[in-house]
Amino acid sequence: MNVNARHNGIRVWPHLTLIFLAFAALGAGAAALWMRHEPKAEAFSVPRAARVERVDGQVGLGRDLNGGTRDEEQWAELTPNTPVTVGDRLYARDDSRASLAFTGRNFATIDPDSALDVVALSDRRTQLALREGSAIFDIGALAPDEMFEVATPYGAVDFQQPGLYQVGYNDDGSAFVSVLSGLAQVVGLAGSGQISKGEMLTLLGQTAAQVALSRLSPGYAGGLVNDYYGYRYPNSYDGRYADYNAYLNDPYYYDPSRRYASYQYVPATVPGAYDLDAYGDWQNLNGYGYAWSPRVDQGWAPYRDGYWMMDDPYGLTWVSNEPWGYAPYHYGRWVSAADRWYWVPDSVNTQPAYAPALVAFLPSTGANEIGWVPLAPGEQYAPAYYDANWQPHYYDGSYGVPDRVANMSVPNGVTVVSVDDFGRPVDRRSIARFDPRAFEGTRPVLEPFSNALLRQASLTHAAERRGFVLPPGLAKKLDSTQVYASAPPPTPKFREDFARRFRVEAVPDKVKREKLKFDERQQPAQVAAPARANRHEEKAEQRAARGRDFGQRPPSPENAQGERVAAGRAEAAARGEREAQARQQAQAAREQQRVAAQQQRAAEQQQRFEMRRQAEGQRQAQRQAAQQAQQQRAQQQMEAMRARQAQQQQRRAERPQPQPRPVMQAPPGQARKQQQGPPAGGGGDGGGGRGRGDGGGGGKGKGKH
Repeated sequence: MNVNARHNGIRVWPHLTLIFLAFAALGAGAAALWMRHEPKAEAFSVPRAARVERVDGQVGLGRDLNGGTRDEEQWAELTPNTPVTVGDRLYARDDSRASLAFTGRNFATIDPDSALDVVALSDRRTQLALREGSAIFDIGALAPDEMFEVATPYGAVDFQQPGLYQVGYNDDGSAFVSVLSGLAQVVGLAGSGQISKGEMLTLLGQTAAQVALSRLSPGYAGGLVNDYYGYRYPNSYDGRYADYNAYLNDPYYYDPSRRYASYQYVPATVPGAYDLDAYGDWQNLNGYGYAWSPRVDQGWAPYRDGYWMMDDPYGLTWVSNEPWGYAPYHYGRWVSAADRWYWVPDSVNTQPAYAPALVAFLPSTGANEIGWVPLAPGEQYAPAYYDANWQPHYYDGSYGVPDRVANMSVPNGVTVVSVDDFGRPVDRRSIARFDPRAFEGTRPVLEPFSNALLRQASLTHAAERRGFVLPPGLAKKLDSTQVYASAPPPTPKFREDFARRFRVEAVPDKVKREKLKFDERQQPAQVAAPARANRHEEKAEQRAARGRDFGQRPPSPENAQGERVAAGRAEAAARGEREAQARQQAQAAREQQRVAAQQQRAAEQQQRFEMRRQAEGQRQAQRQAAQQAQQQRAQQQMEAMRARQAQQQQRRAERPQPQPRPVMQAPPGQARKQQQGPPAGGGGDGGGGRGRGDGGGGGKGKGKH
């Protein structure tokens, strides 16, 4: 539903607090100018995956596993680095937030008490659904033919340009769209329209027939931007965007592609490059190009800190506990060089396919153990997806089985756990010591479900995560809320009824071709009321003047009847005018009340943002205090260690030094000449025997042999 950047038919009156969009009805030919493209639903689509970057508080993940019904048993607590894909629903409880990365440049932050669904996720198409609460969308890169939209019960919000956007709902159920930067297109149930930066659009009524546009106050907008960047970049954000104008002047100051070296080597479509700079280093590796190595302890190896889980439609999936552990485990390959592990990413100009885990499995039936080893550069991986019976289907219909993978010969390259531990978190304590001979003759397995032991372990021992309970009644509310997209979402493989079960419907084409219209019953009361009041005053003065004229003329019998008729007509006209004026005043009062209520909601929302900002500041202060305390303890430990070392040195210095042994010297005049004869004569303190005297050789000494 992307459209071009035309701002047709929208006027902004800066002297009004609240205004209405006025769009003239256009024909189908003119409406075509609004659309950049008309997306078509694909017959089938294999989705990509987004990364959960950060979780604060209680956030749940509801999965639509193989077409089942979504109930509370399928909800689990969300953890960082979890892959999120089509059919997944995220919900953040009160005082909780979460952030997602769809690519290396496009992100979303879910606010407290909010629910966000993933409807479509492919290389050129991202469709989400917001059914509760609000969320902020940070769009850093958007190709001309790329779609990124949010479906709501009132219609779809399409982001047409890179920018920062907020979509949400007010307490009265109305939807709002705030464009902090960029350009958005709304395809609603009453037509289509655009919103520019610095504007907020409010959709009122069940069919969004009433559309209100307001200017964002700089203080309110600055609070939103400041809160978002403080949450997203807690270690580097300096608060500069609290001034909204400063943000508008340089909205890309914190663009990660401009600030982090990893974006030079990792494809832009890959989530997770943002964290690599802080936890590792890039090096030009001979034969591989630039590769990344994490800063880890000696003996570390990939795929050893996390857990295995079952993910539909990708099957057995690795979820890392390491803060950087997303991109290096779902893209690229690993190689060992000079006793270090290096991650070799895909070429920066490619669009690599997501993989649940780039490893080869080593099942050992006899030892009842399962091992795995990371794939090396050049080794094959066949992307696959699974049906309802967990049968694999490959993108290109092919699947190869290697005889051996290179990293099997790398020391510490193979990770082994018992079958019983396969479903538990993997760390150094759970890794088994194994005899390499146990895997002699074991052929590596790239498809885990092709092996009976692996299939059984995956389906029965995959990690069971901590459950998550929704607030009462929320699951039913979310499931029953219909949302509207600009185009039908692609149908995932083996889920032909996905759109119906997920309650996603496309806005009818006829409606999309219309432009949003303002409510004509409200606009005249808001704008033309002063002119009407002036006309009423003029008529009143005219009637008063006529009354004075009649009072100056003496009454006559022939015009008495006419005066009574005229008086009756004047009274009726005055009564009608009074009633019309009363209706206008009542309507104006209702409009003022509605405007005041909306302003109050905006103020309350800003207050909530301020409270969250203060809470985040307190948490950050606590973290800083904890870090300072830790540094102080470390300093104290260092000083104590230095004091102990000084004491040890002092004790060593105070110990009595050993006295040198006296050197025996021969009496004067009795030094023997050096022996010139054969060694058998013995002499001195060495050689073949022990001599008596201080000489050797030809002296008068006795020696022993």
